[in-house]
Amino acid sequence: MVASARVAYLARRAGDYGVQTGRVTVNLAQVRERKQKIVERFRNGAEQALEAIAGLDVIHGDASFIDARSVKVEGAGVDLRLKADRIFINTGAKPVIPPIKGLDRVPFLNSTSIMELDALPNHLLIMGGGYIAIEFGQMFHRYGSQVTILERGEQLLAHEDSDVAEGVYEILREDGIDVRLNVGVSRVETNEKGEIQLTVRGDGGETTVKGSHLLVATGRRPNLEHLDLGAAGVELDGNGYVKVNDRLETNVPGIFAIGDVKPGPAFTHISYDDFRIIQANVLKNGSAGVGSRAVPYTVYMDPQLGRVGLTEKEARALGRSIRVAKLPMANVARGIEFGETRGFMKAIVDAETDQILGCAILGMEGGEVMTVLQLAMMGKLPYTVIRDGIFAHPTLAESLNNLFMMMDGMGLQEEK
Repeated sequence: MVASARVAYLARRAGDYGVQTGRVTVNLAQVRERKQKIVERFRNGAEQALEAIAGLDVIHGDASFIDARSVKVEGAGVDLRLKADRIFINTGAKPVIPPIKGLDRVPFLNSTSIMELDALPNHLLIMGGGYIAIEFGQMFHRYGSQVTILERGEQLLAHEDSDVAEGVYEILREDGIDVRLNVGVSRVETNEKGEIQLTVRGDGGETTVKGSHLLVATGRRPNLEHLDLGAAGVELDGNGYVKVNDRLETNVPGIFAIGDVKPGPAFTHISYDDFRIIQANVLKNGSAGVGSRAVPYTVYMDPQLGRVGLTEKEARALGRSIRVAKLPMANVARGIEFGETRGFMKAIVDAETDQILGCAILGMEGGEVMTVLQLAMMGKLPYTVIRDGIFAHPTLAESLNNLFMMMDGMGLQEEK
């Protein structure tokens, strides 16, 4: 769906590149159909691979604990009792529905249901300012919807450095999205015209915002309600996640929790890495853990935001002696050539060891450029190796030379 939105965006910008096109419209039903075919291809391939494995049974049903070694599975035509020495909880997460007056009486969308729309919203209201709100907000604006994002915090992407969050904010505003910070929704209702109407409070007092559709993107919580974890004695933390140690073991021997049901980042690649830890420890008698892994992620806005390692504020909070460098995308040759000059690259290094501690790449293919620095971090390369490396011209990776030259005061700008 992001790919379709980008094609619409580039088609509207075709004149910037000397290419003439006509009026651009988006058929959301066709976008949805293309998305669904890709999803089904991936899903069906995974299911077929599992079903082909000897000694592995795939059972569809609702599972819950009987005790620490027993699970019952019930559903359409299924009524089983299973026993095992090891049980792994991997039931994922689902959207949080905030306790806002009137929300339960108004039709609203979440991160799953919005992908099933086959007609374009006239005006999409979005509650929240995280990556789900940003990705869908920009996406539907590019499809042709008017979009308003309402975030109760003082910045988008609450865990990011303020300059990174400000860069994201400016890009969305430049695109024509109405982004409002420091506003809280106190009431949701349907007005006499059939519009969804939100009562919001902010620095300017109370006002109303009206739209045709509402996306609630205020976070996610683990799918645990029907598992009856108490029957097995499995403990939860204060936020309702399954408590695990560094090896993903719960407080009950033999029961593990992986993926989004445990605390920490809720990304597909983290769930993959959880499996690698389980594989190493359970099948290979290893000692892998989650404590030392650097967590990468990409916000699939356009341009992308790729992040890995410590943010600047995290590094300073830890008392690290750091150096910080930033390179505007307007000074990146590849970005200039492609007309993609929004955003910047930012890197944090340890001032004593020259090790790269983290980076934020807000720019063209930011996730891919971030991965270059993640590999350097994994290999414990000092930033000077990247600074002095030879990269093909003109690539985005080549700009990392200039980024780290700034660390030594040799570039266009430097931030201490």
